[in-house]
Amino acid sequence: MVDQKAPERATPALRERLVRRKPVEKLVAEASGPEASGLRRHLGFWHLSMIGIGATLGTGIFVVLGEAVPVAGPAVVLSFVLAGLTALFSALAYAEMAGMIPASGSAYSYSYATMGEFMAWVCGWCLMLTYGVSVAAIGVGWGQYINEFLHLTTGMTLPQEFLFGPMEGGLINVPAAVVVLLAMFALLAGVRESTRANAVMVLIKVAILVMFVGISVTAVREGNFAPFMPMGMAGVSAAGATLFFSYIGFDSVSTASEEAKNPQRDLPRAIMFSLVLVTALYCLVAFAAVGAMNWGRFSDGETTLAGILTAVTGTPVWAVVFAGGAVLALASVVLVVLYSQTRILYAMSRDGLIPALFAKLDAKGTPRANTLITSVFVAVLAAFVPLGPLADATSIGTLFAFALVNVAVLVLRRTRPDLPRAFRVPGAPVTPLLGVFACVFLVVSMSMSVWVAFGAWLLLGLVVYFAYGMRRSALEDDAAAEVRA
Repeated sequence: MVDQKAPERATPALRERLVRRKPVEKLVAEASGPEASGLRRHLGFWHLSMIGIGATLGTGIFVVLGEAVPVAGPAVVLSFVLAGLTALFSALAYAEMAGMIPASGSAYSYSYATMGEFMAWVCGWCLMLTYGVSVAAIGVGWGQYINEFLHLTTGMTLPQEFLFGPMEGGLINVPAAVVVLLAMFALLAGVRESTRANAVMVLIKVAILVMFVGISVTAVREGNFAPFMPMGMAGVSAAGATLFFSYIGFDSVSTASEEAKNPQRDLPRAIMFSLVLVTALYCLVAFAAVGAMNWGRFSDGETTLAGILTAVTGTPVWAVVFAGGAVLALASVVLVVLYSQTRILYAMSRDGLIPALFAKLDAKGTPRANTLITSVFVAVLAAFVPLGPLADATSIGTLFAFALVNVAVLVLRRTRPDLPRAFRVPGAPVTPLLGVFACVFLVVSMSMSVWVAFGAWLLLGLVVYFAYGMRRSALEDDAAAEVRA
């Protein structure tokens, strides 16, 4: 009788393969138990908070603000609030999940434990888009501030053909590629060294943003806020969808789970602290910017904050300081987000869904090949694709992943109420449901071209999964081993 059933078990039905889950206990064991990876535990609450702030506080306020203001007008402040509230719902969900499952895979691992392998793959594929593309987008913004800094200090600018990709009339965006490669070398030096460098850069960018607010608020004029919502609520939500790109950083904290000293205690605290601090700074800077300069003078893709300082003070000195600080600030975002991308790929590789090369560690506990391959790919992307499409594509991938984390909280509350939780989402199940709704609301505000690009990315992901990932999955091997036993 057993022999007759063996062939059926050897080849599970497609549905069984798609919904097979990775047990929470196995995820925890891989992160901190006897099956723990070779990643080194160097990071405390301060380092984790700096990772969250470093990844979040960047392009959204330094560069993308200039694209959002023409869409929302002075109500761009509300757009930041809308995006921030959406992020807050998801941050609460992340805090609960990170405290229970301290695994490098972040939302990918949470989906694997609750919704099965197929949804985990889709989530991981979206995170590849989120992190990889956002690093490229930040690199493009970094190039703009390098050019601004050179112009303010020397009067010269970079040749246009080396500042823009072919889609914008240039040849190659050299600065964008360079900053990604610099981040790659920092990561190869080791996580302890790279987090120290990130902490210094984070302190610098917080300081220059506080400086901007302090100077610009002296020039705030009531008339600059009228009309407050020239494009109505549609403009506010559309700008909010784009600006959500600015809030993806707190997810980076959870990707550092397996390198945290006390993940159950420090991850939830670091996630919430970094999000609250960044949201407050975003809103203050946006208010000071549109209050000091009429929203009609903002133009797509141009550096705006340094120009506002020059207009307010009548001297380029403060703009030079700001532009120099912005160069370091955006470099820290590239560093942390690239780090997060490599850890997501590490987790997926460990599960067999992508080649094992991405999970191979060197003597320092660094996924060297993973870092090299990912960095070179992202550098090429940054060199040839403009900022706008990159930012929008990143936002839709992020929103999809965040919605899944909110669902994961609901699933585990129902199926595993016994699991210890270092942090609990207040108001559940209402709060996670609001998180899902907020993500959906911003997603439907995006243009059809973004949806088409996202659909094409998902289609490619399905091809990769069914051709490779599903067949090479570690859970597939486990099932085969059970049959042989």
